[in-house]
Amino acid sequence: MKIVCGVSFMMYGYDAGVLGGVLLHPPFLNAIGNPKDVWTIPMITASYDLAACVTAVGIAFFTFNIGRRGTIIMGNVAAVIGSIIQASSYSVSQLIVGRLCTGFAIGAISSAVPTYLSETGIEIGDRGPANAFNAILLISGVPLAYWIDYGFTKMDNQASWRVPIIFQCLFAIFSGGAMWFLPDTPRWYYARNRFEEGDAVLAKLNDSSVDSENVQNTRREILAAIEAELEANSSLQWKHFLTSGITDNSRMKIVRRLCICFWLPMIREWMGSSLIAYYSSVILSSVTEPHLVSLISGVLTTFFALGCVPLYFTIERMGRRSVLMYGALTMTILITIFTILVAIPPTTATRWAAVGIIFTFLFVFGYAWQGAVWLYCAEIAPLEYRHIGGAATAFGEWLMTFITVFAGPIGFANIGWYFWIWVIIGNVVAVIFVFLLCPETGGKTLEQVDYLFVGSGFAGLRKNFVTADEVGMWEEKEAVERKEAVAEKET
Repeated sequence: MKIVCGVSFMMYGYDAGVLGGVLLHPPFLNAIGNPKDVWTIPMITASYDLAACVTAVGIAFFTFNIGRRGTIIMGNVAAVIGSIIQASSYSVSQLIVGRLCTGFAIGAISSAVPTYLSETGIEIGDRGPANAFNAILLISGVPLAYWIDYGFTKMDNQASWRVPIIFQCLFAIFSGGAMWFLPDTPRWYYARNRFEEGDAVLAKLNDSSVDSENVQNTRREILAAIEAELEANSSLQWKHFLTSGITDNSRMKIVRRLCICFWLPMIREWMGSSLIAYYSSVILSSVTEPHLVSLISGVLTTFFALGCVPLYFTIERMGRRSVLMYGALTMTILITIFTILVAIPPTTATRWAAVGIIFTFLFVFGYAWQGAVWLYCAEIAPLEYRHIGGAATAFGEWLMTFITVFAGPIGFANIGWYFWIWVIIGNVVAVIFVFLLCPETGGKTLEQVDYLFVGSGFAGLRKNFVTADEVGMWEEKEAVERKEAVAEKET
């Protein structure tokens, strides 16, 4: 399950980076008619992000019916179709259609894979390393795409850009084909009232019989969480979404949690990751020698991927909240120093210092925010609304990616280094957001996470959260109250 999900995310990273390496390649430009205006290339690039953004919203209305597994399979099928259309393109319009198809694919995959991984984890400590491994493969896809582009573009023929694009089909065929033989998550089966299938999958994941204590305890927790969330539906009001959940006074803060799923990845893209990944060549050209830009860009994306590796070993020990908050604080300092270095009159020393800061920034970003955000959003989304939480996460990610990718080159061209002030603000907002609104979810089951948001005030500031024993007492008290209410009604 981890490998199949990881390969899907590796395709996501590969697809995000593969076109950037051939956009200025003469055979590619010849194939699409050598466009001269300033809008065509940004639109080709950004159409992918726009499609993923729209898909994340659209699929929220039906993915609960087809399940996490079905959504991942659907995304991989769409990726194959989109890759074929792009690789056979001889016009801008055909290329954009292909980009839209792969954007749909990535929108579906990015909304379902983190949820699938989190819901199939058995031990409490499974979720962190699984999602960290996923992030490693995701970011590894970016330098893989870059180095394949780097090699193929040494040739001067049409295969030099078509082969790298069609190569991503291998990821999709493996992942979609293997997922066909895997089950959906037990939590999804229980939420769909398919109890026998849920029991069977839960038993396989625990490698024990259905009657075992582990299986039965997990089963009771899941069913209790479903019942509690269904009861909380009565207080769910859509007007709360308009205020990002700030006015959500319901007991389980369902709206607030779904809004966090949207804002956290949106803030992540505001912090500069996509801007640097998509336009590393443009950024580096302003701080280093032209003949070194291509090589340093490749090493930079590789460094980004390496930053995700330590997260696999430390996420459960450090905790999600600490990784996000202190990572954002460190990145705020680094990007501020970088902005100062590019703002002052350039010298050889300041240029290379700026390059070093960007390397460090992306390494910290890979560690602190690339994998932890997917994990955190999958954990805090309520079970009955986890498909919506996944869609909100992907929507926030791709909405800000589209804005950044489309506006980035325009901003650099018109205001120069001042554009980096926007990125600094994003990093400052990230620190404040996590500090006030994001409680620690590590060391708790997905069902216990529901109770982290119970209470008043800022969730991130509360020191004493509900313990597992208190959760059991709370559920027992609720059961007694329900029985008393039924008896009173009958009387």
